Amino acid sequence: MLVAIALAALALRAGLALRRARHAGARRGRALFERHYRFAKPAVVLGVTGFALGPLSMWALRGRAPFETVHAIVGVVAAGLFAATGLLGRRLERGTDRPIEAHARLGVALILASAAAAVMGFVLLP
Repeated sequence: MLVAIALAALALRAGLALRRARHAGARRGRALFERHYRFAKPAVVLGVTGFALGPLSMWALRGRAPFETVHAIVGVVAAGLFAATGLLGRRLERGTDRPIEAHARLGVALILASAAAAVMGFVLLP
């Protein structure tokens, strides 16, 4: 999950560069978009996969109920934000919709929720 969070942070950084260019009226070259996609797509896959494996780990490796911690609740929020941000990003990439502001806000919320879940997960480490 730390790799997913790191990739999401790099995607956010690339996304902010796109936003700055858009607000400055500058041309946003394909390279800027490709850099954003290069980090964002694996971040979404790893984030959602990591969320799916978390409850399995709690049950199979630790013998505990999967959703009994605050970490799990915040993890559900973070996973939802990974999925929602990815879905809106996909719509933007395909040009079927223009939810740019919603995608940006969800991306920031994703980083914050993921960081909170990471900190809360430290107590669960063996």
